[in-house]
This record gives sequence, C-alpha cells and structure tokens, in this order.
Amino acid sequence: MGLMRGIGAVVRGLLHALDGLRKTLHLLLLLLIFGTLLVASRGSVPLIPRSAALVLAPEGRIVEEVTGDPLQRAFERGTGAARDETRLRDLIEVVDRARDDDRIRALVLDLDELAGAGLPALQDLARSIGWFREAGKKVYAWGESFDQRQYYLAAHADEVYLDPFGYLLLEGYGYYRTYLRGTLDKLDVDLHVFKVGSHKSAADTFTRSDMSAEDREQSAIWLGALWDGYRNDVASARKLEPALIQAYADEAAPAIRAVGGDLAQYALARGLVDGLKTREEFEQLVATVAGQDDDTGSFKAVGWGPYLAELRSERLLARRGEEGIDVIVAAGEILDGEQPPGTVGGDTLASLLREARNDETTAAVVLRIDSPGGSMMASEVIRREVAALRAAGKPVVASMGTVAASGGYYIAMDADRIFAAPTTITGSIGVFAIIATFQRTLEKFGITNDGFGTTELAGAVRLDRELAPPAREILQASVEHAYRTFVDKVAQARQRRPEEIDGIAQGRVWSGEDARAAGIVDELGGVDEAVAEAARLAGLDEGYDVRWVEHHLNWQELLALRMQEAAARMAGSLLPRRIALPGLDAALTEARGLIALAEQGRPVYLCGCRVE
Repeated sequence: MGLMRGIGAVVRGLLHALDGLRKTLHLLLLLLIFGTLLVASRGSVPLIPRSAALVLAPEGRIVEEVTGDPLQRAFERGTGAARDETRLRDLIEVVDRARDDDRIRALVLDLDELAGAGLPALQDLARSIGWFREAGKKVYAWGESFDQRQYYLAAHADEVYLDPFGYLLLEGYGYYRTYLRGTLDKLDVDLHVFKVGSHKSAADTFTRSDMSAEDREQSAIWLGALWDGYRNDVASARKLEPALIQAYADEAAPAIRAVGGDLAQYALARGLVDGLKTREEFEQLVATVAGQDDDTGSFKAVGWGPYLAELRSERLLARRGEEGIDVIVAAGEILDGEQPPGTVGGDTLASLLREARNDETTAAVVLRIDSPGGSMMASEVIRREVAALRAAGKPVVASMGTVAASGGYYIAMDADRIFAAPTTITGSIGVFAIIATFQRTLEKFGITNDGFGTTELAGAVRLDRELAPPAREILQASVEHAYRTFVDKVAQARQRRPEEIDGIAQGRVWSGEDARAAGIVDELGGVDEAVAEAARLAGLDEGYDVRWVEHHLNWQELLALRMQEAAARMAGSLLPRRIALPGLDAALTEARGLIALAEQGRPVYLCGCRVE
C-alpha cells in the first residue's frame, strides 16, 4: 500500500512537472511572438526628420474611446470586420505637441478616411488646429472630396484645396428616424410602453409610424443649435458670412447647373476652397515649406500615428507620480456590470472612480461623458461613486462631449461643476420601459400557451403570453417612481426645487447652451476648461499631472494589440469593407434593440438620443 502511494506521488510529481514545463514553453512561445511583432511594428516606424509636415489622417469615426477590448479589436481588424475609429484625444495630443516641435514645419489635414464625428469633437480638434496656426505654422488641407464633417476641419486650415474632379457637400443637419410600428402590426406583435415625460421619444421607433409633434418641436431647437454652430464656425474660419454657408446648400441645384455641373468649380466660386489642385500639385506646394522627399518625390512627412508613439514614450519617461487630475471617460451606452471600452459598464466605471478615490496622487477627477444613456441601475452605481469621491474631499467636474443625455446626464448631475460644449446634446430627463409580447405572432404558426400559476404574478411577463394587468400596473408604477427619483436627485444636486426640475425635464432634449440657460449645466467649455476647473477646486498650482485613466492592459492584451496592428497591415487592402445601407442598418439596429430590451427584462431605462 505504501509502495503504491509512493508510486502515485512520483507520477503526480512528474505530471505536475510536465504541466509546469508545458506552461513555461507556452509562455516562452507567446513572448517570442510578442517580441517578433513588437520589433516588426517598431521597425516600420520612421525616424522624424529635422524638417517635416505632420499628416493628420483620422480613420473612421472620431470617438472619445475606441470600442471593444484589445482581443476583440485584434480579431475584428484581422478579419476586416472592425469599424475604424480614431480617438479624439490622440489627435489633439499630436497637434498640440507638434505646435512646439521645431521639426514640424506644417500640418497637413488628410480627411478622406474620416467617416464621422460629433460637432463638439470637431470643435475641440479645430481649436487645437487654430493654436497650431497661432504659433506661426501653416496648415494645409486637400481632398478628393469633402463631406460636411471633413470640411469643418478643412475650413480651419490656412489653405484648402480640392481635386479638380472632386466636390464639396454641405447638406446641413437632419434628424430622421426609422419607425417600426407598421412592421410590428403586420407581425401582430403587442408592444407595451410605460413612460414618464411628455417629450421622452426613445420608444417612438416602436410605437409610432411618424414623428410626434413633441419630438418635432424639440428636435427643431437642438438641430438648429447644431447648424448655427456649424455655420458660424465655418464662416468665421473662412472669413465668410454665415448666410453664404446656408446659401451654398440651398442654392446648390441651380448654381451647379450654372457652372456646367462642375462641382469643384462651384465650391471654388463660392469661396469655400482656395484652389483646385491634383494630389501631386498639392504635395509640391507643401514641399516648399516642409522640404522635398527625394525618395518619394513628395514632401517630407511624418504620420500622426508614429508621432504619437514617440510622444507616449516621452510621457512615460516624464511621469512624475505627483498629485494631479484623473480624466475618466464614460463613452457609449450605459450597461449593467462589467463592459469593454466603447460602452459604459456600471461596475467597470465605478471601479475606475473608486481607484481614483483611493489613489493618494489623485487630487480631483474629470468625468468625460459621451453617452446617450442606458440602464438606470448602472447609472445609479456610477452616480454613487461620484458622490463618494466628493465625500472623500476630491472634486469631480463633469465634461460633456457630443451627447450626455438621460443616463448620461444622470451620472453627471452630482459633480461639483458640469461643463458642456454649446452644441452638446443633453437633458432628456425622463424614464421609459418597454416590453414586447409575441403571442399573436406565434398563433399564426399554431403555437399557443396555456397553464396556471399560484399567484397573480406567475407567468405575468412572458414573451408568449399577453402582459397581465398586475404586471402593467407594476411597470407603470415603477417607471413613475424612477422618474420621481431622477427629478428629485437632479433637484438635490442642482439645489433646486423638484417642481422646477420637473418643469424643464419631461424628457426634453437641450443643447449645451440652452441647458446652461435652464440651469442644468454650469459652464460652456471643453475638457481643457473642465480640467482647469478641477485643478482650481483641488487647489493645485500650475504644472500638475493630467492623467487619462484607462483599463489596465495585461501582457495578453498588449500582445493582442500588437497582433491587431500586424493583422491590419497584412490584411488592409485585401479585405472588402462593409457596405453601408443606412436605412436598412437603422431598422435592423432598432429591431435588435427591441429584442435586447425584451430579453433583458430590466424595467427602467434612461435613454436619450444619438447625434452626430
């Protein structure tokens, strides 16, 4: 018996040793792959010449935070399924640093791959471009064509050029929604909506076939604020009258015909571009300032990506570990639990806020918000951590980006100060719940449901049964309670009477400027102003650290990011891009949202609007 136990111990020890060897070899193999990809990616980064132009070429949407965890992004990029995104603060950082870099003689805006951005994000980036120009350095923009978002940035250059075969499209802002009521009726889907707020229109997609009068009224106000901001900014940058920007769109049809259908000539004649040049002609123009690259025949250039990599290396070496401001980003829909970047996980964001509260080097926090709202439970989890930070003596300043509506406002309201851009979309203080039941749909296929329960609530909320009256009553009462809670908490945070807040709530959507006038926002400004205010509240002198807090990457995630870069380089031009069908895409997105709401069964949602 003792012999058998001894043999068993030896075997177990041997197996343990072999397993350890396997894990070690596995780790060494992964480290070898990681090292190879690291060397390969670094080897492709060019040295920055003594004289060059910085090429700013954002891809896809400009966002506050990229979507997905590193492993997910690596897989999606490798398969060509990823939606390109460029982080706003990365673009701003390279422009601000290049302003004081003697090697960088000019800034070139290459906007052909820019696919989307909210107006506040464009305004923040344009401000940095303006500071670059104020340093006495030239900014050039050229495009085969410019859409409205691309042109906003291009207009802030010293010189704007368009390809002779190109066009410049300004179409204003529109708010068009896809309505599914007719489809749901054809499918015999019963939709049960419970809401508080006369202007709370989030559920209209499912309950109506057209826009409500309330939604049309409030949308006209914030859409007008966006378009006024766009026209005034572009007109100021180009030294034109705002009315000329309006006329460019309104008079396009007859005016383009008058120039023989030449779209490029139309843009030139209206003063929106400074000239028509081919790419080669434009490159030779920039070369007179940045220098000629003898190898390519173009101008000496450095891409913003490699330049950012150099800045990050400098920042790591310069990190002092002194007291400073933590900037924590809340970007995307607010969801329960842990969530990857690109969405706001209640537990995920609360954890970052808790870390800042316990970090002795964190003097204050700026909560940067770009969210249309979401789960009330997740929003409350985040709000409690904001309140805990303040209770610990650490000021919190909320900084609103493109949108901070409904739940996005909920997580901001307890901050010491709230900053918004004039064109931020915020408010939407209202609550709704929505449940779809499919019993009539199923009956079309001969599927029925029968049974009994021991209480009135047994089986009251099932997708294959009619919603029971007790469930309807409970849901409506729950929504009304959630709305009262929302209003009361806003009133407490803003030091107003609940009746006052209810008067400006009711689900109404506000621009940042109107929200300040209504008293639910304190100041107009971007993240820089919010950081300065946080430093003032914390009593910090000049020279403090500003740290953008991110999810901590472990070595596996770092490896995934390197694999993403390698896969993108290998697959780049070989894989087809996804074809966009806006109307169908919107309908499918809304349908998926309906299914998700039905499946989750959570009764209360704080959802605002999505704006770009």
